[in-house]
Amino acid sequence: MLQTIIERGFVIKQYYTRLMRLIWGLFLYALGIVFTLNAHIGYAPWEVFHVGLAKTIGISIGTASILIGVIIGVITLLLGEKLGIGTILNMVLIGVFLDMILGLNIIPVSNNFIFGIIMLISGLFIIALGSYFYIGSAFGAGPRDSLMVALTRKTELPVGVCRGTIELLAVLAGWRLGGMIGIGTIISAFAIGFCVQTTFKLLKFDTTAINHETLGRTYKLFFSDKKEQLYEEKMPVDY
Repeated sequence: MLQTIIERGFVIKQYYTRLMRLIWGLFLYALGIVFTLNAHIGYAPWEVFHVGLAKTIGISIGTASILIGVIIGVITLLLGEKLGIGTILNMVLIGVFLDMILGLNIIPVSNNFIFGIIMLISGLFIIALGSYFYIGSAFGAGPRDSLMVALTRKTELPVGVCRGTIELLAVLAGWRLGGMIGIGTIISAFAIGFCVQTTFKLLKFDTTAINHETLGRTYKLFFSDKKEQLYEEKMPVDY
């Protein structure tokens, strides 16, 4: 009995550690987006799309991000990717963090091209680092990264190629909706794949090796009568 209680306590502690890793990753992701916006040399691909949609239907950028996240989440679910807490929180929190950071005005706005380039590239690497944290929490990748992982699995192409292709398509859709594009957009579209692939390689992180936890398993972990069996199962990630 004592051993079971100790094991349960360890699993719950590990669960909350992963949850904090997830939320931290989502915050970093939103922070990286703000860097790319405030670079002021052209929005990054998804932001071209989000801003275009926001202007078209009269909503905030964060709300547009949430709406698109839900739609992409449904698509990736149909492609066979797992839906988890991370997927849902990604849909909501990135948009919330995005509007919050923009509202606080804590990130400087570039007033020259060189500083804009530095801010843009920094933002892309922050986004890649955020992706590492929240995908690595194994609660389910966010909708956009789930699409990236799904395409990587289906096509067996490098993750950077898949990510870059998705970003280019987002630019085209955003441009059609009236989103602003510039030299920063072009740089972002081609550089985001490199930033993600480089960051993941340096951190020795393989997205396809992650065994994401589904909503069903999370529910059983806390509410099932067969918890002991779940505690004995291998956790999605090791720390």
